[in-house]
Amino acid sequence: MTESWTVRRVVRWSADDFAARGIESPRLDAELLVACALGVDRVALYMDLERPLSTDELGSIRALVQRRRRREPVAYVLGHKEFWGRRFEVSADVLIPRPDTETLIERALELLPNAASEAVLDLCTGSGCIGLTLAAERPGIEVDATDLSAAALSMASRNAAALGVAHRVRTHHGDLFEALPAPREYALVVCNPPYIPEGERDSLQEDVRRHEPAIALFGGLDGLDVVRRLVRDAGGWLTPGGTLLMEVGAGQADHAAGLAAEAGFEGIRAHRDLGGHERVVEARRAL
Repeated sequence: MTESWTVRRVVRWSADDFAARGIESPRLDAELLVACALGVDRVALYMDLERPLSTDELGSIRALVQRRRRREPVAYVLGHKEFWGRRFEVSADVLIPRPDTETLIERALELLPNAASEAVLDLCTGSGCIGLTLAAERPGIEVDATDLSAAALSMASRNAAALGVAHRVRTHHGDLFEALPAPREYALVVCNPPYIPEGERDSLQEDVRRHEPAIALFGGLDGLDVVRRLVRDAGGWLTPGGTLLMEVGAGQADHAAGLAAEAGFEGIRAHRDLGGHERVVEARRAL
């Protein structure tokens, strides 16, 4: 008699298949995908491990597993990613939010008191994970968000609506500051720009290289093309004493800080992520 396909068996089989293909975190990926196909969370999955699966359920699981086999990131397969305790819709139109970026959120919140009624500018917003998180955490602020990708801005707008902050967020399509319709001064400008050097393209994980948007990843020969433009122009958009926060790649903080100093910024410092890398560069416009 053929062994039936239970939840436990299909999770184990999927995890083994992923591991054999060299996919990182194979067990976690398998659990997330099976849970998604069955319309439950991982807790519910573990409470029903011995349940036999129907043909339709197996077909749904198989479709998701096949997408992951092609190295499509799990976040894209699921259609969402958790960031700072909130769910953000994601697709191949936007960069997947990463824990490293929470370093920028931590510092930004320190700079924005709970009672803040400031204006914040989020450049290269993508899914909106930075600007929308700040809007959700600081109910008094207003956020302008720009992106060169119209598809990314549409997703950021949907995420703003889902998080209940759409009334305090305005999206603008275009290239960095050029997207803004009129001059305005901001207490805080935040940005997670593309910063991977072109020469590192082939060394990236296949998941990233094949599926995440190149426009959000690569920043020229040394990775700092967009950073140069940020520090060149940000001073004209900041209030006196206002702050620029930029995420940078590992090993780029000193160079980015030097660019900020040349542009006349003060109070320049770097903040380390959980891995110990200098991940966020802070620079303040002079009073």
